[in-house]
Amino acid sequence: MVFKRREPLRWGPWLREQIYPRAGLKRSTRYILHRMKRLPDQPHRVARGVFAGSLIGFLPLPGLQFVGAWIAARLVQGNLLAALLATFNTNPITTPFFAVLAMTLGHWMLGIDKPLNAEYIGRAFVDAGHDLWYNFMALFGPEHTRWDGLIKFWHEIYVPYFIGALGPGIILSAIGYYITIPLVTAYQKARAAKAKERAERRGKLRAMVQGAAGRVKSRRDSGTEIVAGTDDDSPRSP
Repeated sequence: MVFKRREPLRWGPWLREQIYPRAGLKRSTRYILHRMKRLPDQPHRVARGVFAGSLIGFLPLPGLQFVGAWIAARLVQGNLLAALLATFNTNPITTPFFAVLAMTLGHWMLGIDKPLNAEYIGRAFVDAGHDLWYNFMALFGPEHTRWDGLIKFWHEIYVPYFIGALGPGIILSAIGYYITIPLVTAYQKARAAKAKERAERRGKLRAMVQGAAGRVKSRRDSGTEIVAGTDDDSPRSP
């Protein structure tokens, strides 16, 4: 299968790979770009897949990015594998900076006046987490569910993040779209030229082998005729 390891990683190494790949972010990025260029599809379909997957990668959809990329790629009729690969445009190092930018823009667009500092964001996550755990435990006891922390997180963190990420996400994904088309086109042309060159070399080599085999056969046939003629003209004893 594509991208499947021969020996699956355990949870510890897998989590470390998600945070910082062993080969480094630069090499991982080059690998993803290389795989995108090698996709056997039309350049504009690969580019549409990159646009769809990149946009989904910028949105706060934890655990649902592959599903969202698949749906978005189907909607724009893009390459599905390119969309899945493009969701790796974000990583744990760059995501916090983009998240702050998106939430700042979202707060400005929605008119929310809240301090976007580490204490405020951390408190929102903690309150939402407490509500989730409390509501889960309430399923097995007499306690009533509570939603204050989750509602606050939804209105002041998630929705502003989602709305604020759309603008920069569309712009950056559009840049990726226009960059992908010439890259894939150039790679496919170069690959086709190499394949044609290899085919021509194989054809020439095949012709040389056939020519040499024909000459050897011709010489062998000529030698046989000479020997046969000699045997016919030799004097016979009375």
